[in-house]
Amino acid sequence: MTPDDLFAAPSLADVLREMDIEFLVAGEYGITVDDAANFISNDHFLFLDVRTREEKDHLAFSFARHIPLHELPDRVDELPRDKFIITFCVSGFRAAMAYAFLRTQDFDEIKALKGRLDELAGAMTPGRFYRLGP
Repeated sequence: MTPDDLFAAPSLADVLREMDIEFLVAGEYGITVDDAANFISNDHFLFLDVRTREEKDHLAFSFARHIPLHELPDRVDELPRDKFIITFCVSGFRAAMAYAFLRTQDFDEIKALKGRLDELAGAMTPGRFYRLGP
């Protein structure tokens, strides 16, 4: 191992090796819908919607940045490295893929939303939307 290896971003293989049963059971890669909803108005958190454009056109979330998963490799430089990123999609599958990819790009503060999109939409109570306002 060289000194450069100590500061290199993990490879996808490295990230996948971390995802053993202890990792999955601990849930360290993810965040629940209820917990995530508490951070919507927090400037340190960036919600990253990785659904397709067609899905976003059907149901958009004004508090989220939208970069479809298939565009993420070419648009990763659009993401701030000083924010905590929460990825989400319809079912969690693409959010987990985005999590793994961003880890390979040296993003450390990142979680994938654990839960379905309808749960996120359901967590958007009038009180939470009120706090998002001016």
